[in-house]
Amino acid sequence: MRKITLSGDAVYKGSLILVNSGHPCREAACEVPLVPVDDKNPAALLERQSARLLDKLMDETGVRGKIVAVSGWRSESEQIRIYEDSLAENGREFTQKYVAMPGCSEHQTGLAIDLAENKPDIDFIRPDFPYEGICRRFREKASAFGFVERYPKGREDVTGIGWEPWHFRYVGFPHAAIMQQQGMTLEEYHAFLKKHEYGINPFVYRINGRRIEISYLKSGKDGTSSLEVNDDVLCMVSGNNMDGFIITVWW
Repeated sequence: MRKITLSGDAVYKGSLILVNSGHPCREAACEVPLVPVDDKNPAALLERQSARLLDKLMDETGVRGKIVAVSGWRSESEQIRIYEDSLAENGREFTQKYVAMPGCSEHQTGLAIDLAENKPDIDFIRPDFPYEGICRRFREKASAFGFVERYPKGREDVTGIGWEPWHFRYVGFPHAAIMQQQGMTLEEYHAFLKKHEYGINPFVYRINGRRIEISYLKSGKDGTSSLEVNDDVLCMVSGNNMDGFIITVWW
């Protein structure tokens, strides 16, 4: 057995953190290594693992060059500028629907990417990413590489953001696959996982003969937590940006 000790800051880090108007992005979440999505668009940055898997997804679906990154990581100052520019150009109703408040944007984590079909005159705020053709091909494979459409149609009351078919979020596998299969937003997925406490009743996902246990561990009163896992299993931990951790154990 090996012991894993988690600091208080770890609650605000990881690929499964929930960032929305009720759970702002903490400084710890922004301390991630960033790399360009591709060499043709060095300004579009993602967290390193997210960028690596997006690159593989592009190759797997054969859409490289046909689908392009519009916006990846943003600093808080950039998000402020985008929000204020949209207020001036589009008004408050439009802006509140399609642009997250500064400090509450997934783009500040480096885990979110806005994509567009590669056509002239791409709209920065609402790029075109339809449900057919090459974009459909991309969507069909996205969850296998850890990406989900973050703001689906009809779930605006849950996410607090309007339908954005162009906005994809990296949450990792198998979480993306489970969310897609169950039709869950990230908000709903976290609520679901809180019913599966670590060491008591983990949610079990099976694929290709492997058993994956996913559970929620509440952080301690002092913000720190610890757990013990078998030496021969892969254990992945992500904070939820609220009150604890998501533990994923691959048997």
